[in-house]
Amino acid sequence: MALVLHTYKGNKGAEKALIAAEYTGVQINVPDFEMGVSNKTPEFLKMNPIGKVPVLETPEGAIFESNAIARYVSRLNGENSLNGSSLIEYGHIEQWIDFSSLEIFGNIFMWFGARIGYMPYSVPGEEAAISALKRALDALNTHLSSSTYLVGHSITLADIITVCNLSLGFTTIMTKSFTSAFPHVERYFWTVINQPNFKKVVGDVKQTEAVPPVTSKKAAQPAKAKEEPKKKAAPAAEAPKPVEEEEEAPKPKAKNPLDLLPPSPMVLDEWKRLYSNTKSNFREVAIKGFWDMYDPEGYSLWFCDYKYNDENTVSFVTLNKVGGFLQRMDLARKYAFGKMLICGAEGPFKVKGLWLFRGPEIPKFIMDEVYDMELYEWTKVDISDEAQKERVSQMIEDAEPFEGEALLDAKCFK
Repeated sequence: MALVLHTYKGNKGAEKALIAAEYTGVQINVPDFEMGVSNKTPEFLKMNPIGKVPVLETPEGAIFESNAIARYVSRLNGENSLNGSSLIEYGHIEQWIDFSSLEIFGNIFMWFGARIGYMPYSVPGEEAAISALKRALDALNTHLSSSTYLVGHSITLADIITVCNLSLGFTTIMTKSFTSAFPHVERYFWTVINQPNFKKVVGDVKQTEAVPPVTSKKAAQPAKAKEEPKKKAAPAAEAPKPVEEEEEAPKPKAKNPLDLLPPSPMVLDEWKRLYSNTKSNFREVAIKGFWDMYDPEGYSLWFCDYKYNDENTVSFVTLNKVGGFLQRMDLARKYAFGKMLICGAEGPFKVKGLWLFRGPEIPKFIMDEVYDMELYEWTKVDISDEAQKERVSQMIEDAEPFEGEALLDAKCFK
C-alpha cells in the first residue's frame, strides 16, 4: 500500500510532509479532497476522530498532526541528513520544530486568524500576538545571523517545518515593512523556500503586500441597515461609514501626548546635530553644549542596565541583540536620544545605556510597543547628583575605560 495523504490543496501543514518526501525519495499520493465533505465520512473519522487534516494513511495505520507526519516521512528511507548526524543535532532539530510551531506559527495564526474571522478579533489580542511574534522572530534572527540553516550545514526537518510555518505569515499578513526588521530571517526564508525540493511542492511564493482587513467588523456593518427598513436604502447602507471614519479619526486628532507638552527650550534635533558634527574637543564642545541645552522640565534622562548580562557570552550575539533593540526604538526617534555601551574585553559582556526622553517619564507608547524595555532595569537620573551627571557625560562621549571596563562597542540612537 502506497502512502496516502488526505488534505486539501494548499494546506501548509501538509506541505511539510510533501517537502520531506522530496528529500527522502518517498512516494506519497494525494487524492482529491473536499474539506467539509471528505473529512466527515466514517472512513476518515476512523483515521482522525476530530476530522482535521492532514492525515497520512500508511500500511501500519493512520497518522495525524502535521509535524508527526513530517517526522514519520523523514525517517522512512533510513539514513538521511534531515534528522541530523548526532544526538545533539537531533535534539536541536526537535528544539527548533517546537519553537517555530509554538512561538512563530502559533502567533501568526492568532494574528491572521482573528483578522479573517476564524476567531473573535480584539485589539489587545492582536497586539499581544504581534508582540510575541516579534520576540520570537528576533530570537530566530539572532540565531540565523551566523548560520545559513537552523542546525548544521544543510537543510534538516527543522528548516522544512520552520519555513512552512513562516510561509503562512509571509504570504498572508507579514508585509515587507514588518519583516525588514528581521533581515536574517528574510534571507533564510527566501533561500530555503526557493530550493528545488520546496518549489516542487509550494511553487513560486510571493510576499503579501498588505495586512488583511478585519473581516468581523466589516461583516457586522450590513446588519445596521436592516434595523431601519423604513429609511432610504442608500443612507441606511452608508450609515456605518461615518462611524468608521470616526474610529479612524484619531490619526489627525489624537496626537502623540508628547506633542501636547508645553514647549521646551531644548530642541532635540539641535542637540543631535551638535553631537554628530563635533569631531574634536568633544567634552568641551558637545558635552558642554548638552548641559547648556538640557531642560529638566521638558526632558528626562534615564540609565538602563540589561537584566541578563550573564547570557551575553558571545560578542556578535550581544551586539545583534542591542542592534535589534535600537531598530525597534525607531518609533521614538522624534522624542529620544540614546547611547548603548557594550562593556568588557570578553564575555559575559555588560550592556548599559543612557536615554534622553521627551517628558518627565519614559513615554508610555515606547513601554507598550518595544518589548525590549522590560529586559532592562530603568533608573531616572538625578542631575543634582554630580556623580550621576558625570556618568551621563562619560556615556555620551564613549569614555573608555568605562567604569573600569573596556568598550566592545558603543551604539548611538539619534
